[in-house]
Amino acid sequence: MSNHDNEIIDKQSKEEVVKSENIAVSFHDNRHADDLKSTMINIFRKKENKKKAERVWPLKDITFTGYQGEILGIIGSNGAGKTTLSKIITGILEQDAGAMHVDGNVTALFSFGMGFNKELTGRENVYLNGMMLGIKKQLIHDYIEDIHEFSEIGQFFDQPMKYYSSGMKARLGFSVASHLQPEILILDEALNTGDVKFGKKAAEKLKQLVANAKMVVIVTHSLRYAQNNCDRLIWIDNGYVKEIGEPKTVIEHYKATVPPVARQNRQKRSLNVTKTETTVSDKSILKAEDVGVFFKLQNKKEKYWALRHVNFDIKEGEVVGIIGHNGAGKSTLCKTITNILRPDEGNLTVNGQTSSLLGYGTGFNAQLTGTDNIYLNAMLLGIPRERVDEKYDEIIEFSGIKKAIDKPVKHYSSGMKSRLGFSIAAILKPDVFIVDEALSTGDLAFQEKASVRIQEMMDHAKAVIIVSHSMGFVEKVCTRGIWMEQGQVKFDGSAEEAVAKYREAMGVQKKPQQKKANTAQPANTENEQRVQQK
Repeated sequence: MSNHDNEIIDKQSKEEVVKSENIAVSFHDNRHADDLKSTMINIFRKKENKKKAERVWPLKDITFTGYQGEILGIIGSNGAGKTTLSKIITGILEQDAGAMHVDGNVTALFSFGMGFNKELTGRENVYLNGMMLGIKKQLIHDYIEDIHEFSEIGQFFDQPMKYYSSGMKARLGFSVASHLQPEILILDEALNTGDVKFGKKAAEKLKQLVANAKMVVIVTHSLRYAQNNCDRLIWIDNGYVKEIGEPKTVIEHYKATVPPVARQNRQKRSLNVTKTETTVSDKSILKAEDVGVFFKLQNKKEKYWALRHVNFDIKEGEVVGIIGHNGAGKSTLCKTITNILRPDEGNLTVNGQTSSLLGYGTGFNAQLTGTDNIYLNAMLLGIPRERVDEKYDEIIEFSGIKKAIDKPVKHYSSGMKSRLGFSIAAILKPDVFIVDEALSTGDLAFQEKASVRIQEMMDHAKAVIIVSHSMGFVEKVCTRGIWMEQGQVKFDGSAEEAVAKYREAMGVQKKPQQKKANTAQPANTENEQRVQQK
């Protein structure tokens, strides 16, 4: 009997949990019908698009079956329809054609804590989200302290979520979804911001969930994570099911579709091929002198210092990686450098124009179109309209989302926001470029393009600052590493030494070098590397 026959018999013996039959979803591409704010910014637009609304089909003829006890992965490029499919399974969206059968209650955790109310505390959001999922209040109450402990966000659990970093939101979101006894759990890019320690816990928790829940669906751009954690993969391409099967085979076929130009660029200039070479001068570009930033937390008399006694001097030509666990102060530091926040103590001097890409399209106005946001973000960065006009077409082409550029950003996937945000910052070429975990949602082809673009930016930018949980990426790309811990600089030195000390503190051993390194995924997180070691 062949392996294929065994697979058919095995599937027939399993209970069908999710069954999708010829699912299709459409919407009218009415670009400005619900976008009142965009009419106020049209003076900054290069030109008005007069095209009539068209019917767009993000999903077409989607057919598959999910079985009891399996982890089913969904992969594909940005905008392929992965998140739309997730929302159909959960019932958030209703299909226009076909039938979706789901046997069980679905708990969905979408990217980076979406659905949380930023004015409510973490504790209040746990109750609110749980009850919205139909979970009884008593059950939430029974698990509330377990959720608090697992998330490791400490006193922030009883603080408004507007004070949370993206990593803290992700930790709390996963903790809620994984503890409230889900029958079917959907994780849509929900673990990309996880640090080393939490990543290990999440991977172990996921295995427990599969043993007790009916099934788990994981939407991810991390091919390593998918191969090492999923039983089967569905590859979605341009709204269609391209392939369903064994993870290794599907991933090989998906990788083969990366454009040849991207592969050539990767071989010539990829950040993961050779160590970054740059000339460092004595000119100070970014200097922090005893910098401190505090927040007045709710119902707390004492101040919470997100940054305290931070000192460093970044010279022209340096590529600096900032590492540390969630809540260590990394994003707060980035926001301080870009004047989103002001120091409450000390001085921060920046010699040059900064452009910060804070993770996942932070700063985009969801009601405005992609085009509107290009001009708006440039204005906020102090970049003149004439320069944006000059580079507009290049930004659109690089982002690869031309078809969606005149749609409100609220219709974008997290990956599309990431692509557009990176394209704006990279094409406009700032003096100081800050990347804060903004490529974790990028697909394979775009990650390669972005890697090459960062390498090119290093040739002319005064300094590049990269905030990342990917230790391998920091080691290879950065010339210097700053390890943040509880709002302070724990270590400042070579990237290799900073990563080694951080790994040692987290109890993580460096993964042995392979003869043929995988250069395709520069944005993979450290927790994925740990899972692969298993």
